[in-house]
Amino acid sequence: MSAWNFAAGPARLPDAVLALAERSLFARDASGACVSEQPFSGAACRALRAHASRQLAALIDLPADYRILFLAGGAMQQFSLLPLNLAAPGQRVGYVDTGYWAARAALEATLHRPVHTLPPPGDAPLAVPDDLAYCHLTTNETADGLAWPELPAPPPGVPLVADATADFLCRPLDISRFGLLYASAQKNIGVAGLTVVIVRQDLLARSPASLPALWSYARQAEADSCVNTPPVLALQLAALVFDWVAEQGGLPAMAAANRRKAALLYAAIERSHGFYRCPASPPWRSPVTVCWHLPEAGLEERFVAEAVAAGLHHLAGHPRRGGIRACLYNAMPEAGVAALAEFMADFQRRFG
Repeated sequence: MSAWNFAAGPARLPDAVLALAERSLFARDASGACVSEQPFSGAACRALRAHASRQLAALIDLPADYRILFLAGGAMQQFSLLPLNLAAPGQRVGYVDTGYWAARAALEATLHRPVHTLPPPGDAPLAVPDDLAYCHLTTNETADGLAWPELPAPPPGVPLVADATADFLCRPLDISRFGLLYASAQKNIGVAGLTVVIVRQDLLARSPASLPALWSYARQAEADSCVNTPPVLALQLAALVFDWVAEQGGLPAMAAANRRKAALLYAAIERSHGFYRCPASPPWRSPVTVCWHLPEAGLEERFVAEAVAAGLHHLAGHPRRGGIRACLYNAMPEAGVAALAEFMADFQRRFG
């Protein structure tokens, strides 16, 4: 029986990447050291950063006036670094409240700058005040199963900033729409401990000189993400993943596969006639984090337990939201999603 990992993160790595990592990450070269044992200012580490940057830039069609930073830590660290780098003291920052992680980001920002909370758009366009230092959104809410169907357009002079952790590299994205975009690695990039920050060059000038060097986007850009020792091992894995995505056909191929996988689960939910209930409205349903509920909490517990016995792991919803959650990041094969859809139909036959 195959085992499938639907964890929200740290999430599954592509099989080919995992196999290559086993052979290559700790292989020592003629110097007697693997890359993780060598000085980060040395040739091997410089070559690694250069390769990862080139491959990622090609995948996302990076505009010439943007910089890629590879920073230690996770996306939550950026919740504080964003207002400190992009907003002057006392200047308001905007946060669109679409769910759990958007609210967490806004709450952290309140420690540093005044926060203006924006409701998610309904029939009318998102109304963004023109005095904000930036407008922040979360492209995919992993706890709620929501994804933006269409990006908003803030007023000129208000950069759009996004936490793209959950769906980064899952589909083509027009980087020029953003002033800054960030994504931690443990969902579609590699392993925890690394965050990618993509920032428009002109915004680096906003970083105050008084910021500690480790916190400053400008200082990190000047130092090629090496103000301190970078997370070399996590970056090696990220580079392998970037290569793998390119070999699969790039972001259009990732998007097509993710649409097929999500369609399998949403079809299973719709066919259940209410036994499985998806809280997200169809336009906002995420293609990579599918969330649903059963009629009773006891049934949800039984679903998760029986799923484990069937080789379907880590399907419990976020602790603050409950229910069931299946994360269909790039590395999840369609066969795993088909197995889950089949299990859902069987479970409903027995308990519906």
